[in-house]
Amino acid sequence: MRGNNVNRKHHVRALAGLAVMALVAASCGSDSDSSSDTDAPVETEAAVETTTADTEPADTEPADTEPADTEPADTTAPDAGEGFGALAPPTGEPILVGMVNTEGTPPTDFPEISAAARLAVDYLNEHGGMGGRPIEMEYCKTAPAPEVSQACAQELTGKGVELVMLGLDIFPAYDVYTATGTPVIGVLPLFPPDYAADALYLGGGNTTTNSAIVAFAEQNFGAKSVGIISADDVATNSSETSLIAVLEKAGISYVSIKGGNNETDAGYQGLVREAAAGNPDVLISLYSAAGCIGTMRARASLGIEIPAITTPLCAGIEVLDVVGEDAAGWYFAGIGTPAETTAEADMATVMEGLNGQTGGIGPLGITGLMTIASVANTVAAEGGDVTGASIYERLGTSTDLVDFPDGRPLTCGAASQIPSVCSFIFPVSEYVGDGLIQTVPGFEALDTLSYVP
Repeated sequence: MRGNNVNRKHHVRALAGLAVMALVAASCGSDSDSSSDTDAPVETEAAVETTTADTEPADTEPADTEPADTEPADTTAPDAGEGFGALAPPTGEPILVGMVNTEGTPPTDFPEISAAARLAVDYLNEHGGMGGRPIEMEYCKTAPAPEVSQACAQELTGKGVELVMLGLDIFPAYDVYTATGTPVIGVLPLFPPDYAADALYLGGGNTTTNSAIVAFAEQNFGAKSVGIISADDVATNSSETSLIAVLEKAGISYVSIKGGNNETDAGYQGLVREAAAGNPDVLISLYSAAGCIGTMRARASLGIEIPAITTPLCAGIEVLDVVGEDAAGWYFAGIGTPAETTAEADMATVMEGLNGQTGGIGPLGITGLMTIASVANTVAAEGGDVTGASIYERLGTSTDLVDFPDGRPLTCGAASQIPSVCSFIFPVSEYVGDGLIQTVPGFEALDTLSYVP
């Protein structure tokens, strides 16, 4: 048994949205146009489902009649950074929250995000709600077609939701939300228009991840030149374009070598050999899945010692268990060793409902909703009225909030180039042997802000 597998699963869970971006981009093209996937059926009406919160506590008797702490329980919202677990069920007026998520139209089908959000709602409605208000959710299933997202937005705003949370929505109807004054908070921007939308995104997507890669290459290795290895497809080309923009801003020269998604071992060796031919300071791989395995094996078999940096897509168990020690010398931007915090304990409790599946994209529904709840708790702790508008305003002007459960600072609008993005701090990890990934000392919180192009 390899006990470190648990940590690796946790790491991949935190940054799983990057894999989704590749899938969405491959399915829908590299920019947000109005075309849809004509090979797949598209619902012409948004599917809206209502879940009503139970505002009465399920059990009125205390679980432990002789608590170790003789102080009365604090039933108010916690300050930022404190956990949810000790909070009593909320008793205020329910807050109506809408959630839009793409479901039912493969390959852009992400029902696990809303399923995970339901787990978060259940947990929060036992532990403080949103700033003391029980949560009622309206879930709307959209599809990769603008008219369906438009219908979702109209349905939700028509029902008077105070706030909309975007799971993964390929064509968000920002115009509807803006016209009705409905705040929008998303888990991850997918396309360029999202970066400047009238919304706030808790994650930064390709732009900030690539900024972390370049920042680490320069600050840890003093990189002046890099060799890029990537697949030649719509999704990866979009990511490569983003990476090159960051490199050019940093004044780092590069050579970019492209290959197929499923090369032979000899093919991957050829790609890596060509990328390393000029003896760059660092190699950067934008491959995923089989390409992660192929490039790691190729670098090792060629005896190349140039350090290699990649995304969380290559940090999964399905990769590292196959390549073994061939992963030596590889670094992963956006993954860090999890801390033993109250937030992580809360996350672990909610995640139990996912039946042990800590990987995948479902946890985005948990981290997104519980980050929003953390902001709401801060509003309440400061004596403010907790509303969708006040949550959005507090998040949008934050200099002291952190995300859930990683505790990374949230500074929305800190980069004028991508004003909707709130997260710019990333850890970087390295493979240290025996299947173990650990945070690189000194890079627990790498600030990417100055690298954003």
